[in-house]
Amino acid sequence: MSQAPLVTDQIPDRIPAPRRSLRGHPWLTLFSVAIGVMMVALDATIVAVANPAIQQHLGASLADVQWITNGYLLALAVALITAGKLGDRFGHRQTFLIGITGFALTSGLIGLSSSVAMVIALRVFQGLFGALLQPAALGLLRATFPAEKLNTAIGIWGAVIGASTAAGPIIGGLLVEHVNWQSVFFINVPVGAIALALGLLILKDIRAEKAPRSFDVPGIVLLSAGMFCLIWGLIKAPAWHWSSLSTWAFIGGAVLLFVVFALWETRSREPLIPLGLFRSVPLSAGTVLMVLMAFAFMGGLFFVTFYLQNVHGMSPVDSGVHLLPLTAMMIVASPVAGALITRFGPRIPLVGGMLFTTAAMIGMSRLTADSGTGTTSLWFALLGLGLAPVMVGATEVIVGNAPLELSGVAGGLQQAAMQVGGSLGTAVLGAVMAARVDNQLPGHWAAAGLPALPPEQAKQAADAVAVGVPPVPRGVPAQVAETITRVAHETFVSGMGLSFTVAAVVAACAAVVALFTKRGANASEGGGVHI
Repeated sequence: MSQAPLVTDQIPDRIPAPRRSLRGHPWLTLFSVAIGVMMVALDATIVAVANPAIQQHLGASLADVQWITNGYLLALAVALITAGKLGDRFGHRQTFLIGITGFALTSGLIGLSSSVAMVIALRVFQGLFGALLQPAALGLLRATFPAEKLNTAIGIWGAVIGASTAAGPIIGGLLVEHVNWQSVFFINVPVGAIALALGLLILKDIRAEKAPRSFDVPGIVLLSAGMFCLIWGLIKAPAWHWSSLSTWAFIGGAVLLFVVFALWETRSREPLIPLGLFRSVPLSAGTVLMVLMAFAFMGGLFFVTFYLQNVHGMSPVDSGVHLLPLTAMMIVASPVAGALITRFGPRIPLVGGMLFTTAAMIGMSRLTADSGTGTTSLWFALLGLGLAPVMVGATEVIVGNAPLELSGVAGGLQQAAMQVGGSLGTAVLGAVMAARVDNQLPGHWAAAGLPALPPEQAKQAADAVAVGVPPVPRGVPAQVAETITRVAHETFVSGMGLSFTVAAVVAACAAVVALFTKRGANASEGGGVHI
């Protein structure tokens, strides 16, 4: 009697592995969002190089040129947290794609603009669309990557931002010099098209089960108004001076609006920022750490460009090349920092990073007008080594300690903290520089045997020296011009040294704050919540 074949005989030796779709693939998601975020980070610095050409071509005033930058920064800072909430509500994929499309379109329209008013208006819209991108990118990374790989992903993401920000002056200088100022904006169109195509193909709509279903409109209005008053007050403080009633009216108004916002959030049924988030000591510490880090970094870097260009006489392209040690170290160290944070937690890398940053700031406080490339490169490289773990670790601490359904708001909070810190650092260190110049320039001027200046000319001379420009009148003898240049550069370097000393103290305080951070308690919620 024949035996019936076993069922197992009918099963093939190998079962083909299921084919993995491109959509939602973690590393491809990182690649896709990195291209979009790179465009925004590049734009933050590339436009500064084009401003003189825009001013000349469109007949813009100095105030107009300032608005080209300030309009963008204001819109970006004011909208970041609300943009994060939009991503939490409607999905980070949709928010990211809308941001990419809008940013690229407004960039192209700026390049076609025939008036400075049109450029300023479009720069505001560009900032609003840019605000949609960064929190959405972090939300996508948080929800796509498993917890054990999230820090590595954020490390690569941070390296892209750092490299793009530092590459802006180099790329901008080359484009303006060899093409035209419009090309600085036109370049975003093909980059945006590539990012949009990749996003449509790769990004997956990922939301938490408890995603918000409504909007806190009064909260959005109060927070946006408060952020506007704060950032605008900080932007205008150098021109209005810190003793001005206008400066403190805006800063005081911002504080009042934030207090009213906090009171409203305790009553709102579905608040824009649940204040319970800040019961997490690591999340609060991470937010403060981002503010302090940005204060020291962006405030200090503000003077480095003047030092390289106005004291050492470099072109914008050359000065960008001299910052490559900073960029290169951030590119190399950010993924490494992500791996270290994954293994050991964020506390030790964050404290170490801020101590390295402190040491770099102390080193740069001792630069002189004659310091060579080797010396500056050493401190720039050390600064990049210190910033890398902070950019990665503080981001993970903030986003990872927030619930998944608030990852967009947390991403917006992280970016807003950077904007506030950077604006505060530039304003405060600018005031330190101005005070130092006002205090020392008259003495240095007299000690060099130069004739005393009338009050109005003395004020103009101090304003020029505060950015490293020697106030040499036309037609003066070469020997006198050389003396004025030496006095101006020595006074500027003295002010820069004091500013970097203040930045070093702030960085040291940030190292203390970093002691209160720890790994994201909610990071394990990501990496698999798909709809």
